[in-house]
Amino acid sequence: MHKNFSFTLFVYLLITPLVGWAAQVAPSPELAVKAYLLQDFNSGNVIASHQKDVRIEPASLTKIMTAYVVFDAIKQGHLKLEQNLPVSEKAWKAEGSKMFIEPNKPVTVDELLHGMIIQSGNDASITLAEGIAGAEEQFADMMNKQGKKLGLSNTQFVNATGLPDKNHYTTAGDLALLAKALIRDFPLEYSRLYSVKEYTYNKITQPNRNRLLWLDANVDGMKTGHTDSAGYCLIASSKRGNTRLVSVILGAASEAMRASESQKLLNYGFQFYESTLVYKQAQTINTLRVYKGQDKTVAASLNKDYYLTLPKGDYARVKASMTSQQPLIAPLKSGQVVGKITFSLDGKVISAQNLVASKSVEVAGFFGRLLDSIKLLIQ
Repeated sequence: MHKNFSFTLFVYLLITPLVGWAAQVAPSPELAVKAYLLQDFNSGNVIASHQKDVRIEPASLTKIMTAYVVFDAIKQGHLKLEQNLPVSEKAWKAEGSKMFIEPNKPVTVDELLHGMIIQSGNDASITLAEGIAGAEEQFADMMNKQGKKLGLSNTQFVNATGLPDKNHYTTAGDLALLAKALIRDFPLEYSRLYSVKEYTYNKITQPNRNRLLWLDANVDGMKTGHTDSAGYCLIASSKRGNTRLVSVILGAASEAMRASESQKLLNYGFQFYESTLVYKQAQTINTLRVYKGQDKTVAASLNKDYYLTLPKGDYARVKASMTSQQPLIAPLKSGQVVGKITFSLDGKVISAQNLVASKSVEVAGFFGRLLDSIKLLIQ
């Protein structure tokens, strides 16, 4: 019986470094907020944060999850944009911000989405929730189930609006994860709705409360929130070139403050950091020997595009090494883990990713298996 062994092969990054010098990175900005987080969209790397895992009240940032569940219902065919939904008395009398829908006036799903996302209408949120789940409480259960699927580990919803409740909470880290998921999973809906600066319904025009849409042309969303207890909150997303950053600001003292602090955070990320595409999905990183298979080799690759976000200039010093469990014996399934690639900077490991088989390898015939068995015995 042969023994498993591993080998390490050093490989070069398959792109040219953008710069060859290391920029001096300023410390994270000091912001007058309860909590904040800045994250690169592609890599998921957190650039800066403060109190990111502390439970907070999300206020109308809740509506990002409400929108996610609605978008998913539309994708699954359970709801249509042009479909009319009834307006209940509960929705009509909702506290807080409104889009001013009326019980006896038809309103479409698309109008409600505009009212919820642009005008932050609580009446729109409740109407959408009731239209999908029958009652807001049942819709909140759907929100929580979706949150678990997305990996929100410290979040609980009890309503679709974000109105205050002691059992309704989240964290800056979970909110960043949720925002990224909506942009990733529903890019067309995001680009269609979240950058709209104003919306008119029932002859009432209301502006988007996200001031950054007017102040920074690179900002294309996402959502504001405010209650007396939560303070002024803002999740923003900005894209410059191929780099998209997501910022979360929680508990600012004013509407102007949440915009200015968000702008500081985004500018810090773009000024001092860069995101680099290291390997594309399914790009061959190395070719591995396969025993007892119809194919003698299999390409090892990553199952998604892989980015690194680092201080500007640091990428030139990144090194990569690969390990593979050997021998690899057929059958192999496409996507099966066959090794690992590790990235280090100045001798410190900064990331490790599984390598997968780029295709399936079926078992060879009797004589092919016999020949490889002999080879393995004499190694």
